Amino acid sequence: MGEPYASGVEEVRDDCRKESTRRVGAIKDSKKLTTCKDHFALPFIDQVLEKLAGKSHYCFLDGFSSYMQIHIALEDQHKETFTYPFGTFAYTRMPFRLCNAPGTFQHCMTSIFLDLLQDCMEVFMDDFTVYVDSFEACLSNLSKVLKRCIDTNLVLNFEKCHFMVTEGIVLGHLVSNRGIEVDKSKIDIITSLPSTTSVPEVCSFLGHAAFYRRFIKNFSKFTLPLSKLL
Repeated sequence: MGEPYASGVEEVRDDCRKESTRRVGAIKDSKKLTTCKDHFALPFIDQVLEKLAGKSHYCFLDGFSSYMQIHIALEDQHKETFTYPFGTFAYTRMPFRLCNAPGTFQHCMTSIFLDLLQDCMEVFMDDFTVYVDSFEACLSNLSKVLKRCIDTNLVLNFEKCHFMVTEGIVLGHLVSNRGIEVDKSKIDIITSLPSTTSVPEVCSFLGHAAFYRRFIKNFSKFTLPLSKLL
């Protein structure tokens, strides 16, 4: 019997990553699915940064293949079927392209670390940050977080984790005991952008610049001439 939700697959090259990789993606027709949207909100970036700023020690942890750690309910796996020359298969773990994937994952991480949030750690998707005002306390809080990961079978990407450091990049900003600062690598990207020659390019530039508007007094005044071009 044919599977009504089955779709084909296409191999794509991911040139945006540092490492050269190829990924396989299934193309779905959203008209075949009636999905109840999960409106679980992501944390406000500014609030997360304010909570992390001014601490003496940090541990930055990164989830491994984050979405793929979430199981799909057996009764729903048929909705994620795809065809391949060797047969028809279905995802048993949550892929990246689902409309509810971000909310589902954030909801799951919030549930796992609920009693630790805003006390000794912050969670934004698969970025977990442990923060504290002393080395000993940071080590103690890190132990709590790692134990919680073990208890819930949450896997971390060791290569992207940084332990017991005094500063680090979080959500595109540098946090340390000095407070919140810009990520210089992102500034280099903005300053190296070519001169805008079209409306889409103006929109792109304003989007890049607005990311750091909190650091620029009278930002709206400076960008008004460009905004009038839209």
